[in-house]
Amino acid sequence: MRKRCVRIDLYRRFMSSDETPWEPPLAGTEAEHLIGALDRLRTTFRWKADGLDEKGLEVRIGASSLTLGGLLKHLAVVEDFTTTTKLRGGPPEGPWVAGYGGDGWEFTSASDDSPEQLYALWDGAVERSRARIAAALTEGGLDQLVHVGDAEGGHSSMRRLLCDLLEEYGRHTGHADLLREAVDGLVGEDPPAGWHPAQSRPAR
Repeated sequence: MRKRCVRIDLYRRFMSSDETPWEPPLAGTEAEHLIGALDRLRTTFRWKADGLDEKGLEVRIGASSLTLGGLLKHLAVVEDFTTTTKLRGGPPEGPWVAGYGGDGWEFTSASDDSPEQLYALWDGAVERSRARIAAALTEGGLDQLVHVGDAEGGHSSMRRLLCDLLEEYGRHTGHADLLREAVDGLVGEDPPAGWHPAQSRPAR
């Protein structure tokens, strides 16, 4: 029961029922701040990509091949790969079990998926990722070593793994800012108070 409570606390303590549950704590633990910052970026990215049809998800800017649909699928892959292969060394789980194309495959194949499929891929991957991260933090904290490492045999800490995921979201949320403005003019740093994503069934 204690482990369950700790896991709930890590992801829910600061996720209150107010109008901006994505805000990190003002003065929490290191783990709470890392998770809070990550969830704020996740929420901002989901807001920027939300509620679009196939045409909107395929908009490009200039010579770039990036699309919001491609980013949704890419970050879904990143979430699952980070919290399975990088974390514990196992193969990616979720919808990628049947095979993963590699080498940017998710960016180019996103145009073959419907908006409903793309939103479900991302929503499902984040749901799984949150559970795996919470379990890992309960079991070993931020200082534990994870599977991924360097060529010399050193291993990253859980802290570094979360920072890398934060960096990935920081980069691509910036891309999403520009792409969404090009789609319909939507701008802003944070979702409006009370915002919730359009409903989808997470892909498992």
